Amino acid sequence: MLVLSRKEGESLIIGDQISITILSIEAGGQVNIGVCAPKEVLVLRSELQKAATVNQDAAGTAPAPLVAELESALSECGPTQPVPPSEPTPEP
Repeated sequence: MLVLSRKEGESLIIGDQISITILSIEAGGQVNIGVCAPKEVLVLRSELQKAATVNQDAAGTAPAPLVAELESALSECGPTQPVPPSEPTPEP
């Protein structure tokens, strides 16, 4: 990991197309940064990336037990016949 010190208003460049600028440094230590990057470059806060990964993992694994439970419940009901659509009632 490259560690840099930057002051308010200073920037760093990543590759040819990405620029990160220190916009302000608050009294509590919060640093506001600006990122200039092409539209096709995804820029996410790390906590959003982690949350997205957790959600994708959960979506891929959680349904299997639910599907098995649903299949079991449906098999207990026995076969069903499709219900034909109802005919519209003619207006008087």
